[in-house]
Amino acid sequence: MHTNITRGLVSFLCTLKKKKKKKFTHTYNMEIFHYLALFISLLFILSKYFLNKNKKYPSGPLALPIIGHLHLVAKRPLHRTLAKLANKYGPVLFLRYGSRPVVLVSSRAAVEECLTTNDIALASRPRLIAGQHLGYNYTSLVWSSYGDHWRNTRRIIALELFSAARLQQLLSLRLEEIHGFLRRLSKNADYDKLQKLNFKTMFFELMLNIIMRMIAGKRYYGENVENKEEAMRFRHMVSETFYLMGASNFADFLPFLRWFDLQGLERRMAVAHKQRDAFMQGLIEESRERAMNKTYVNEEEMNKMESKRKQTLLDVLLENQVHDPKYYTDQTIKGIISNLLTAGTDTSSATMEWALGLLVNNPRVLNKARDEIDSIVGNQRLVEESDLTKLPYLHCVLNETLRHYPTGPVIIHESNRDCAIDGHHVPTGTMIFLNLWAVHRDETVWDKPYEFNPERFESPEWEKDKGVKLVPFGWGRRRCPGESLAWRMVGLSLGLLIQCFEWEREGEEPVDMTEGVGLTMPRANPLQVMYRPRPVMKQVLSQL
Repeated sequence: MHTNITRGLVSFLCTLKKKKKKKFTHTYNMEIFHYLALFISLLFILSKYFLNKNKKYPSGPLALPIIGHLHLVAKRPLHRTLAKLANKYGPVLFLRYGSRPVVLVSSRAAVEECLTTNDIALASRPRLIAGQHLGYNYTSLVWSSYGDHWRNTRRIIALELFSAARLQQLLSLRLEEIHGFLRRLSKNADYDKLQKLNFKTMFFELMLNIIMRMIAGKRYYGENVENKEEAMRFRHMVSETFYLMGASNFADFLPFLRWFDLQGLERRMAVAHKQRDAFMQGLIEESRERAMNKTYVNEEEMNKMESKRKQTLLDVLLENQVHDPKYYTDQTIKGIISNLLTAGTDTSSATMEWALGLLVNNPRVLNKARDEIDSIVGNQRLVEESDLTKLPYLHCVLNETLRHYPTGPVIIHESNRDCAIDGHHVPTGTMIFLNLWAVHRDETVWDKPYEFNPERFESPEWEKDKGVKLVPFGWGRRRCPGESLAWRMVGLSLGLLIQCFEWEREGEEPVDMTEGVGLTMPRANPLQVMYRPRPVMKQVLSQL
């Protein structure tokens, strides 16, 4: 029966593709309707067949025909919807998103089992349509499944791009952008009067400028943009990419929908990839040409050129390409660059927004963090990256911010072999949803989890029982390789904002902290707060 149905579906799809070439008439429209009705009926039979077949999965809520539990995607935010299901059905439960089996994991113990005991078994990623178009056919680090290519790409990023020595080498580029951001804030402010500002766009552009300066030495937002036409293309590319990455594509879960692309997402992904690939290739060619030109100048001129322009991450990758072209292909390099942009900007800017909003709503914490900075750093100079290890309370503030608002509230893996989670059998090819937001709010793990209390990270209990408890950057093999850079960028930026400015909410009401829709838990509404430069920092700010 299964074979006959499959042949029927294949025959239908082939017929459908041939029909597209004909003129669209009323008769053809009715024929399509009948085909769809037949197709949906067959899918219903298949769904019943497969649902009855999979008895080894954990239990879960009753699934709807064909779509399974896909209707839950419409209930936002997703992490809260999934947490409610876990509260009702247990910490490990089975869902079906269309044709894809899903195991939802929501307890600390089960998440720890996934990321330690089953680290290798669950180290792959599901093949979603976005990964084909925006992840260089599943070869970029974020989209690549566990294997030799993934290990090699991660090694390149960890050792060549995010080592302590490399990050220190690129420190001056980060400082230029952060100090420029402070200069713009202080220049447009009044020392005697609070004023309101929307910080969402400002934080996002700051993080993009930092990342792009490190990647290619270019700035596309704010002051001193060299190539405005190129900057406009970059901004459009970034905007479209982030939209498509965060969109729910139902064709990922109901494969027959891919033939119709009813949401228009795959067409947009194909166009976006073509534009982005051309843009990245242009950056590579520009860097490659600059490297070739060095061979035609004397040492003195080359030193002058290098003093004006710092070596970028793209330069490093192309240097390695000369020595090892097999691994450092242009496609691999473009995949790495695109991952740095998408994974390193939206997450960091969102964390900045959440942190500042929490501080404004909690003046006691804000004052304590400022007192620590004034005590350790003073007001005769700006906070530096080297100061961050001497500011433990600032680190506690960031930890507590990420506990409340993890950059990836639900992280998605896929099993590449059979394994067991909390005693339940999980077959190969199962999507695994790890609800980190639920773990971070678990009352059995955290004391008063809904309170904003950075002091919880100063307690001896925290030092004794860390484990897989606070996991904003993931854990194990899939842990974010850019974690160290994120701590530096966000830690320094937030520390400087606390040191240099006074912050208050707009009125008596607390700042709205409603969560929005997206992969990185953005705010539902942009952060708007009142600020003014601190008088004691006037001299230092005037020197920027």
